[in-house]
Amino acid sequence: MREAQEKHRTPVAGPAAGPVAVTDRGLPDWLRPVADVASTVRARQLSRFLPPSDGGGRQSAVLVLFGEGGGNGGDGGNGGGGADAGPELLLMERSSSLRSHAGQPSFPGGALDPEDGDPEGDGPLRAALREAEEETGLDPSGVQVFGRLPRVYIPVSGFVVTPVLGWWREPSPVAPVDPAETARVFTVPVADLADPANRATARHPSGYRGPCFLVSDALVWGFTAGIIDRILHFAGWERPWDTDRSVPLDWRA
Repeated sequence: MREAQEKHRTPVAGPAAGPVAVTDRGLPDWLRPVADVASTVRARQLSRFLPPSDGGGRQSAVLVLFGEGGGNGGDGGNGGGGADAGPELLLMERSSSLRSHAGQPSFPGGALDPEDGDPEGDGPLRAALREAEEETGLDPSGVQVFGRLPRVYIPVSGFVVTPVLGWWREPSPVAPVDPAETARVFTVPVADLADPANRATARHPSGYRGPCFLVSDALVWGFTAGIIDRILHFAGWERPWDTDRSVPLDWRA
């Protein structure tokens, strides 16, 4: 994995940056089904946890970034990022020292800052790009935002999350920028995520049950796995898998 560039990047967030362009023009054909999902799916089809009706929760956003295999600097884990990997998804592993979701693989993202702007407007788009840059060294100028999914809620952390969909039109090197926040950055082939052999149901002692993926030396579960699972399903990429196969989690997860 190549090191993230150390030079200072111009921040992409803030109202002064102007509107964030959202377009599906020029997307590769294989990504069209995901663009269609963005225009048709409803929040209840993504998660049973919806934003509080009283407007509570901390507004946040994640970048769900799709690229072509072999075109970026992620380490790729078990073969991810290889020349023949095909379509892939960018993920990161959170530092084990963080207060929430420690050690978990996730999409790049985080809470909206005031300078990101209106949470009901472009704020989540700016936040997703800004956080991805801060966490992975990603150059946001190479990302084409082509849609967003409805906001969902993460009860354990109180985040109201907007998944922002991006096409990695011009890949850039990525790697952890701050080891205290990001343990590693990696890409996972979509084919590996859809492979039934890599799928299971995660079981937490709290009673939580949800989809998970065993890919790139990582167990992807929780919110991130839930969004991936729904994208695979509604984009028509899902393959039949054994939902009775389970992976137990411990209380620290």
